[in-house]
Order: sequence, then C-alpha cells, then structure tokens
Amino acid sequence: MSSFTDLRVVDNFYQTSLFFPMPTVVISTLCEDGSTSLGPYSLVQPYYVAGKDFYAMLLSCRNSSNTAQHILRTGKCAINFITDEPKYFKECVKLSWPGDTPADKMPKCAFRLEKSLIEEKDPADKRPMVLSDAMQVIECTWVRELDGAQNDKPGELNGYEPPYHDFNGITSKFGAHFILKIDKILMKQQYADAIIRGVTAKDFPNLPVDYGYRDSKNFWYHRKAWRMRAELLPMREASLESVRYAADRADDKVKFTDDALKTILNVPRVFLPLVLKGCVDWAKENNVEIITEKEMKIINDKRAREKEKK
Repeated sequence: MSSFTDLRVVDNFYQTSLFFPMPTVVISTLCEDGSTSLGPYSLVQPYYVAGKDFYAMLLSCRNSSNTAQHILRTGKCAINFITDEPKYFKECVKLSWPGDTPADKMPKCAFRLEKSLIEEKDPADKRPMVLSDAMQVIECTWVRELDGAQNDKPGELNGYEPPYHDFNGITSKFGAHFILKIDKILMKQQYADAIIRGVTAKDFPNLPVDYGYRDSKNFWYHRKAWRMRAELLPMREASLESVRYAADRADDKVKFTDDALKTILNVPRVFLPLVLKGCVDWAKENNVEIITEKEMKIINDKRAREKEKK
C-alpha cells in the first residue's frame, strides 16, 4: 500500500498540484517608447551552465505578457533579484496583475531604477533599467536563432497560432520560453566580496521563496527565517595513480610531476579533465612542457585573480 495519494495534474501544475518552491525575481524590459517596464516572475532558472560558448538562463511566461512582447521586440531584459522585505514582495504582487499595461502600473511602482551598466559603458546598446533595490542583477539578451525562433514577432495578444517551437520563442498558443544569454552579472559590493573571499553563513542574502497562487485570495511566499546551515562536503581524495592516468592522457607534450598532481587530488573526478585542460592551456601559452608544484601555484594564483576581477 503506497504512502502517497494520487493528485490530478492540471494547468499551472507547479502552483495548483504541487508545493513547488521558486525564486521571486523582477524582470525589466524596454517598452516601445524606451521606458522600462517591470514584471515579477518565478519560472526562471539556469539553462546553459558549462561547456557552451556562453552561459544562459531560461524564462517561461505567457506570450501575451508585457515581458514576453518586449523581449520578442527588443531581445533585451534584466533579471533583478529582490530581498525578502515585505515591502518588496508587496510591490511584486502589485505589479503581477495580468492585463495591466506599463502605463497602468509603472507610475505607481515604488521600486527605484538606475541605468544598465552595459548601456552606461556603451550608450548605443539600449537596455532596460535595473532595480537599485535588487541585491543582484543578470543582464541578458534573447538568443533568437535557437530553435528557429528568429522570426517570432510581438503583436499577438490573444494567442499565437501554430507552428510552435520546442524550447525557444513561441512554444504554444499562450506560452513562450526564452533562452537568455547572460551578458553581465551585477552584484552589490557586500555580496560580491563574500563570493570572492569565501562565504560564511551570515553572508547569504535574504531571498524570498514563493509557492505561486495557492488560492484565489493570497500570493504566498516565505522569508528567510534562519541562518544558513552548512553541511561539510565529503572529501573523496583520488589516488595519485588515478590522477596520473588522466594527466598522462591530457596532452602528448605537456607533462605533470607527482608534486603538481598532489595539489589536485581533491578535485571531483567529473571536473578533473577540465582542470587538467586549463593547466595544459596555460603551459602552452607560457612555453612550459613540465608542470611542477611551482607552476600549479602560479596557475591557481592566476585563477584567483581572474575570479576577483569578475
């Protein structure tokens, strides 16, 4: 006998058939007159995270929404992460009513806005403004050509007719998905400093988690009520022989000493080829054929500096 009951799957199942924790973000887009419009969203997630020419986020939304129509027209947006103060979430709820135009909602909006860092550096690259009240922002460009979505146009507010795409652009009569290339990640200084130096429990921002519209009256969300809890990663140190096996096959010319390989024994096996490739690339750029512990320190220091710059 199962300990579960079978719940019917219906439209918007993540809200109506599940308790599904989601982020709460505010997406800024450009209106036709060049002003910025804001819309709260939860159906956003990382999409391309490694191994591609670029990194990307995925946004799912109604294709008739202001956000979708603006992205179809300009291809630009910014994903703004608010913290969990009730005044911010209340503002999100105010902005979320379907059918409100930017002219209806933006004059009453209490969020503070500032110019995109990308546009600030290149005035010709017009971007929506970002939230000064956000703790971090992802500035994005829609990758139109994926899934043949480059011909999708704005203008249909009562539903799009087929054919539909599989994963990018107009994907159903009322739905859209946008693969958004990450152009820049902006972060308030205190959180950027924490990432660079290594985070502790007190460094994590208070980000809200919402569960969607669970009834006809309330929009439910959860504030971060407790300090973050750390659980130590299991240390699975590889044997020198297994790392040597991978290193000897990383390149036919660049070789590693045992002392060099001992510095990466704790690297998870799945990431070892990537780490070795980075070392080989550095060695070839610097005309090094034997990587010792000394060179590994130089490589690690270079990575640390690059991370600090980001």
